Amino acid sequence: MRLILHYMKAYKILVFLNILSVFGFALAELGIPTLISNMIDEGVLRQDSAYLIHTGLIIALISVIGVLGTILLGYCCARISTSVTRDIRNDVFRKIQSFSHAQMNEFGVSSLITRTNNDAFQIMTFLNVILRTALLTPVMIFVSFTLTIRSNFNLSLIIASTVPVIVLGVFLVGKFSSPISERQQASLDRLNRIFRENLTGIRVIRSFNNDAYESERFDKENRYFMKQSRSLFKLMSSTEPIFFFVMNLAALAIYYVAAGMINANTLQVGMLIAFMEYLFHAMLSVMLFCTVFMMYPRAAVSARRIQAVFDSSSMILDPENPQDLTDIESLVFDDVTFVYPDGEEPVLEHISFEVKKGETIAFIGSTGSGKSTLIGLVPRFYDVSDGSIRINGKDIREYSLQDLRSKIGYVSQKAFLFRGSIADNIRFGKKDASQEEIEHASKVAQAYDFIQEKPDQFEERIVEGATNVSGGQKQRLSITRALVRHPQIYIYDDSFSALDFATDARLRKALKPEVKDAVMMIVAQRVSTIMDSDHILVLNEGKVAGYGTHKELLENCSIYREIALSQLSEKELAYA
Repeated sequence: MRLILHYMKAYKILVFLNILSVFGFALAELGIPTLISNMIDEGVLRQDSAYLIHTGLIIALISVIGVLGTILLGYCCARISTSVTRDIRNDVFRKIQSFSHAQMNEFGVSSLITRTNNDAFQIMTFLNVILRTALLTPVMIFVSFTLTIRSNFNLSLIIASTVPVIVLGVFLVGKFSSPISERQQASLDRLNRIFRENLTGIRVIRSFNNDAYESERFDKENRYFMKQSRSLFKLMSSTEPIFFFVMNLAALAIYYVAAGMINANTLQVGMLIAFMEYLFHAMLSVMLFCTVFMMYPRAAVSARRIQAVFDSSSMILDPENPQDLTDIESLVFDDVTFVYPDGEEPVLEHISFEVKKGETIAFIGSTGSGKSTLIGLVPRFYDVSDGSIRINGKDIREYSLQDLRSKIGYVSQKAFLFRGSIADNIRFGKKDASQEEIEHASKVAQAYDFIQEKPDQFEERIVEGATNVSGGQKQRLSITRALVRHPQIYIYDDSFSALDFATDARLRKALKPEVKDAVMMIVAQRVSTIMDSDHILVLNEGKVAGYGTHKELLENCSIYREIALSQLSEKELAYA
């Protein structure tokens, strides 16, 4: 409830109108039966036409007030619940955007999607119900019971005897539904994860002919989700029949007792009709009020899951007094050691190097040697465990994340494009990039020619997953996106792997004048891609195995020489 109340503070006027509409609704629902009772006992039995007309006009007026109150109540409930849910989703999304990679792994992508969508929807449903019933039902219960007592005390005792039965039933339902809701939401997380893996890995699944296995895996989890949902729905749906059964028993008892009272002239027919209306509203209000408590466990589970996202503290934080970052002159790794937050052994140990403005440093090594992890420390995807990374002599943790990352052009190992046009994807690097800038960057990245071959050229649509462009085209568009922002640090994480040797060579040649005033960091598996670099750092099991130029490493580093011999001919080695 604290989460919901926190967001409702922004809609105080609507909450006030919601409260006002409740009284208008209650006036119509409870006032009309009283007036009808008077019409029967005072107007019909005494044949007083003037009284009937006068009372009828009052009923018409109250009906109008009731209709307006109902409309306003529905509007306020819908507006507040949907607005609060929108705000929750926005805040969850913004919070997730600030998550470190470790936090992403902690929650899981599928779970975060479920929390943003399904859990927020559960809160919206609960809030919509509670806004309709939280104030309305207490008012209706209090006034209804007051009117029943005033009408006939003996008959009201029959109603009072049924309330504990209903409350006890609802309490038991709420108690048993909470753990079922938790299991249901956890199962939904797993369903989303399996479905997401199936969609993204569909080619692998088909190539290994594992469609049946994936279907069985999904079906197994889906059946578990169905079982939990069915248990929850059975539990919830059992309350309504029990409620009406108890209500009908109470009505039979009231009619039985009332019949004797009417024969004894101690109860009038109009009063009995009004009393039954009060009975209906009193019992229904109790039921609605109890429904809130039945829904609460499920909403509470969703609220806790969302609150867990808000309570998660990012390990990648901005400094309290960030330093200004202007022109980057140098980048230094000073005895850097890194251990993953959930790991025990260092992934990188005692890494040291310096690269200055206008220079290129390359990283090479076997798979799993820590190359991608190393360059991921520069934009602070993770923070170093020991040592420091300095830009212009200051630790990068002294700069704000926005300022630091605005100076970096990052091309990830797995080229990723967004759904939209080619131009939109390129402008993701620089929102206000002109057409000339886009075309220039695409020419440098060797993407211009294949873009021109597309029917709509730069307005050609990239589908979801970028399945309508090849791996090499995706890499070149990703490089274009980094180039168009004119960063001061270029980071290429094995971003030339899908290019043929000729395109690779043309791209590297075109890049040189573009990066002459920047620091360029390249992770590569091809020696030909990095042999012209100013510095080459060889990694082996997270440690520096060699550092120098291409020629120096051929002479001094056996690991580098072994890699080079496996890729280059003797003639190429001699030329180097």
